[in-house]
Amino acid sequence: MDINALRKWIAERDSISILETVDVHTGIRCVLREFDHVIEAPNWTQDGRYLVYNSQGHLTTFELATGETREIDTGFAIDCNNDHVLAPDNSQVAVSHFTYEDATSRIYILPFTGGNPVLVTEKGPSYLHGWSPDGERLAYCAERGGQYDIYSISVHGGAETQLTNLPGLDDGPEYAPDGKTIWFNSTRSGLMQVWRMEADGSNPTHMIKEDANCWFPHVSPDGKWVVYIAYGKNDVAAGDHPANKNVELRLIPALIPAQGGESKTILTLFGGQGTINVNSWAPDKPHHRICLLPAQAISSGRSKPNQPVNLQGNHDDEN
Repeated sequence: MDINALRKWIAERDSISILETVDVHTGIRCVLREFDHVIEAPNWTQDGRYLVYNSQGHLTTFELATGETREIDTGFAIDCNNDHVLAPDNSQVAVSHFTYEDATSRIYILPFTGGNPVLVTEKGPSYLHGWSPDGERLAYCAERGGQYDIYSISVHGGAETQLTNLPGLDDGPEYAPDGKTIWFNSTRSGLMQVWRMEADGSNPTHMIKEDANCWFPHVSPDGKWVVYIAYGKNDVAAGDHPANKNVELRLIPALIPAQGGESKTILTLFGGQGTINVNSWAPDKPHHRICLLPAQAISSGRSKPNQPVNLQGNHDDEN
């Protein structure tokens, strides 16, 4: 697929996106805005002022107090996918951008206020998921030689370090808040399951063992909780995470899973790809909110105007 075909495919995706927050303990939801086009992968700035999401190849900020949106100037990187991460100090943002020459995802870093992207990963495809708490390294999923594994690299580029090396798919790597471990999802045991390893790739541990396909574990800022998305065992292939599926958002204490703790279903929703691809925990304490993007499929040609932000918060505890 060349870049023009890719852009056409992205433009033709047809669904309504709903930007909202949810309390992970009570399940109470607050709808912020409804969009008549696909937006994906929201995450929070550290000051709690903005959400950042991607749509049609661009990054946009959403100001929670006013509902105002502003597109981030990403220079030539106008084909970003839903794998973007903010630097720990929020001074920069790293994006996964489909390069014009070969329509292959590579990772770039640019100022959060906008500016010229700097290439980090020369090889592709590379899909970003984690930025180390010390600000020095990125963790990402990459296909090399026909196999998808997890790699890390300096924010300044250079040689990449392979952290996993098994057949199947290892994806979604994200650093724990202390930087000592990386959480990820893997098909190495059959179904897509949640694992954790040391930051150097050693000691992989099967953390969440469930009869479902579990994706994108995100650790709360205080390191106490992990939220992830679960597809039904028979609804998708283990290595697939499509949009517009009935899925569950689940929660489990970060220290319990390997000892056999049970997860809690926060809510069920129509979503999947793009719902929580990146860490979406709110920075405020106690850490109990995340932002997410359920979707509503619509027929071709149907449109619905953007709905304004509800500044009072439209609380809806129905799944």
